[in-house]
Amino acid sequence: MSADASSSPPAEVDVTPELVRALLRDQHADLADLPIRLLDAGWDNVMLRIGDDLLARLPRRAIAEALLKNEQAWLPRLAPSLPLPIPAPLRTGVPGAGYPFVWSILPWIEGEAADLAPPDSLEAPVLARFLKAVHQPAPADAPRNTVRDCPLSGKQADIERRMAILKRETDAITPAIEQAWSDALTAPMDVKPTWVAGDVHARNVLVHQGKLAAFIDWGDMCAGDAATDLASIWSLFKDPQARAEAVAAYGMSRATRSRAVGWAVFYGVILLETGRRDTPRHAAMGEAILRRLSEDVGLSSCPI
Repeated sequence: MSADASSSPPAEVDVTPELVRALLRDQHADLADLPIRLLDAGWDNVMLRIGDDLLARLPRRAIAEALLKNEQAWLPRLAPSLPLPIPAPLRTGVPGAGYPFVWSILPWIEGEAADLAPPDSLEAPVLARFLKAVHQPAPADAPRNTVRDCPLSGKQADIERRMAILKRETDAITPAIEQAWSDALTAPMDVKPTWVAGDVHARNVLVHQGKLAAFIDWGDMCAGDAATDLASIWSLFKDPQARAEAVAAYGMSRATRSRAVGWAVFYGVILLETGRRDTPRHAAMGEAILRRLSEDVGLSSCPI
């Protein structure tokens, strides 16, 4: 999810079940006769289910290929150290059958996206433990990601332009949101860079029977500020007390908490402002994040 996007980006290639079957025949013939069905598409990738146990993940635009290569290189190394599943590729593919990018075959993980099936409030400490496990020192050759491993100040002009649009056209940008954003811009960076998943919003988290089941879409993984992932607290939990418990369970400093709130504002503004144009699901996600941030201000247990 790029801060400079004006709307959901168009696909540069048409990824269909027929294309995936052709790729499988050429590169993974033992899977080619399994049922294939289109499952979902995000800004960067298309997902298709293969049989009962597998998922194909294919870039829909060129910019996403490098991100998929990061997943292929790093997720198998990171997965064993984490307390919840992540989609480490089981197999990989190369360009073929007229398709120009590398691609992956992942394990199928049962669950529904958290924006459609929110986790129970009791999952707040589970989220904190998972993110704590992710936020470990990254090696020197960890991927760089200029959208995620940069300070919020680098996004100030763009986000404030979008906030002004939303303020004119909606009631989502409250004084509390504006103050939280201002505070985040001046909050010091008081932690060393760690691994970050990079895009932990509700559509990238799977929930099964109320419990956090998996964290998907790691294309933006890099060494960066843990606060980028901690913003997910406001994306995932409806209950203010659950949000407060997640903050407490993680044990973040006031400065890190402020930056996490700023990143939550970033996600809320981007999702709402772009989603209102072409993706109502994203708009609903953004509105929910901004509403929860506004709700938390002034509470005695306020996590802001």
